[in-house]
Amino acid sequence: MTKKEVSEHFNIPSEVLDEYESRRLRSKGEDAVGERQYDDSDIELLSTIMTLHDVGFSRSEAEAYMKLLLCGDSEKCKCKKMLNEKRLKSLDEIHFKERQLDCIDYLMQKIKIK
Repeated sequence: MTKKEVSEHFNIPSEVLDEYESRRLRSKGEDAVGERQYDDSDIELLSTIMTLHDVGFSRSEAEAYMKLLLCGDSEKCKCKKMLNEKRLKSLDEIHFKERQLDCIDYLMQKIKIK
């Protein structure tokens, strides 16, 4: 697939694809007219990057994660540690929001009209 096709099909901004290419995370394949082609492994890596951003990884965190991931099995424990840290942070945020909801419910009950 071309960059344009990937951008349109997967709704990925071209700027993200430019960054992906500039960081040399993709294969070097080109077609007969010199247009870069994205293969299945590129799509898989892009999917991972987009997922990292969706779960709250910053650009630098996602970059660090991807570098570790591309190193292979030797660095997977570091990837898992990064994911676990993000997961724990998300759980803390959820628990905070639950406490806020409890407080709101309490206040609503307190002013309940009989």
